[in-house]
Amino acid sequence: MEQASSSDVGSLGAESARVRLVIIALTGVVFLGITTVIYLLPARSGAGPSVLASLNAFLNAAATVCLLAGFWSIKSGRVLWHRRSMLAAFGLSSAFLVTYLLHHAQVGSVPFRGQGAVRVVYFSLLLPHIVLAAAVVPLALLTIYRGWTNRVTLHKRIARITLPIWLYVSVSGVLLYFMLYHGTW
Repeated sequence: MEQASSSDVGSLGAESARVRLVIIALTGVVFLGITTVIYLLPARSGAGPSVLASLNAFLNAAATVCLLAGFWSIKSGRVLWHRRSMLAAFGLSSAFLVTYLLHHAQVGSVPFRGQGAVRVVYFSLLLPHIVLAAAVVPLALLTIYRGWTNRVTLHKRIARITLPIWLYVSVSGVLLYFMLYHGTW
């Protein structure tokens, strides 16, 4: 039932045309939303943390907890709890995306005010965060689809790639929030 070459593990090649189209379309909608809010809406001056910025950090932290709980659950053989935890992480990350877009639509981009070494640290976290956040969208969708359809071998293979990326994005999102809004620089 699960026949795929090693090149299919991280790609959509093992999926039907319909599944590929849905994953690509959903990823496109996310990218379009982010691009619109960040680059096409008029610039505003971002001040201190809004309720939405703080909610974003909370949702990222909660997603991290769910991702770790899901990992622990599957390592302990608790498949049902793994599924629940990972779907909760996906729900929290989706809620994050909505509140992120709302926040940026309201306040625009908030410049980092730190100087010196802390600025280097901030941007060293931010750049991979942005790139990996873009990558995690289709990876998470593909990973969840393969788990949901009980394609366990393919799910495990892609999950080994998706989980560390998703964790980095969630954890770095929280760190970036604290550096941006609560740093004393």
